[in-house]
Amino acid sequence: MVKIYVVDTNVLLQAPYALESFEDNSVILPMVVLEELDHFKKTEGEIGVNARRVIRYLEHQRQRGDLLNGVELESGGSLRVEKNFVHVELPEDLYAEVMDNRILKVCLGLVRSREEQVILVTKDILLRIKAQILGICAEDFTTDQVLEHENQYSGRCEVYVPEELFKNFKKKGVPADQVYVLDREGKSVVPELEENQFVILKADQSSKKTQLGRVENGVIRKLEYRKSSPYGITPRNAGQYFLQEALMQPADKAPLVIVKGMAGTSKTFYSLAVGLEKLLNHPTEEYRRILVCRPNAQFDDDIGFLPGDEQEKISPLMRPIIDNLEQLIDSSEEERYKDEEELRGKLDEIFERGIIQAEALNYIRGRSIVKTYLIIDEAQNTTPDQIKGIITRAGKDTKIILLGDPNQIDRPFLDERTNGLSYASEHMKGSSLCWQIMMTAEECERSSLAMEAVKRL
Repeated sequence: MVKIYVVDTNVLLQAPYALESFEDNSVILPMVVLEELDHFKKTEGEIGVNARRVIRYLEHQRQRGDLLNGVELESGGSLRVEKNFVHVELPEDLYAEVMDNRILKVCLGLVRSREEQVILVTKDILLRIKAQILGICAEDFTTDQVLEHENQYSGRCEVYVPEELFKNFKKKGVPADQVYVLDREGKSVVPELEENQFVILKADQSSKKTQLGRVENGVIRKLEYRKSSPYGITPRNAGQYFLQEALMQPADKAPLVIVKGMAGTSKTFYSLAVGLEKLLNHPTEEYRRILVCRPNAQFDDDIGFLPGDEQEKISPLMRPIIDNLEQLIDSSEEERYKDEEELRGKLDEIFERGIIQAEALNYIRGRSIVKTYLIIDEAQNTTPDQIKGIITRAGKDTKIILLGDPNQIDRPFLDERTNGLSYASEHMKGSSLCWQIMMTAEECERSSLAMEAVKRL
């Protein structure tokens, strides 16, 4: 049965391709949605870009037919602008002039006048609640949703290895089809391992014997950079060994690295350490610079109105990067903060020499970034469309590192299933060009207090 989907503005601003996602059903845009798109079209950043993209799409459909009567879409469905139902009455405590309530009017009018099922599609949870109160079916836009966080790809697993194969692991590796895990009934099962998945191998005759490896072309091989100490930093746990392996690999072998995990698991710290190792300690000429972008909930909307040049505008957002650099540049914990002026001078030199650069996320659009070690910190605050734009900007010899915690999202209308970091993780899973690792809570190295908070809070 054909359904009628009434689409809210926030869906289009986050996913401008959404109107093509409803298959052979009818899509309705209330007139108020056009007004809101008009309001946002001059906004700087991702919202403005997406509003203009939707407007161009609507113009294309207008040229094909009458949007008030409905235009057939390639998917087999139809798109129509609805300007009626302005006189539909709402409960007295819902003000008619409020934009969201005008959408509810359209939904109520369609429910009363049509036989087809009417469904409101919106990212706004409160609007979905109000719709339910009025007896209107309401849904989130789920096309971009991935699995819940606990079921998302972690990039790592533990397996058992027959003792005779375990002994020769470092020399020959272990075929991926020769390892096993135990199911709920205690039976041995061969796991489905992805390309580049990290593995903790345990000898099945003595589980205390362990090795760390990575899947490559059907074989689990030892880590190449296990003994490395980038910028003097040594791994403290299995997750950091895996993280180091992914980051140290050259851009032609591992051009995309995705790291998920809670605060304190050294995601940003380790990424900067490897970048500084490649550019300063032992220059490999792999990269020209380290480029850092750190989006947040207000980044795209407000940066254009802040005083100063680009670097002054984004300076507050880069403070966490500076905190990590202070620890890396002056590695002596006892002496680090005794001479603040000297420490500041070291940091300034790195930025003045262009070794590390910081840029606004929306300035990456349309560029081809070449020979760059690109860190996107707090990537969970990007949309799937943004993350696609970032990855497709990668030029020759560029390595992109996406860092973030899907449980710490500050941006409206994003959650652990719809953010760009989780989206990239699930869709790039199994690619030979993508290396992934999810850091665990037990691998928090920030402080004793931070670890205690993880356990108790």
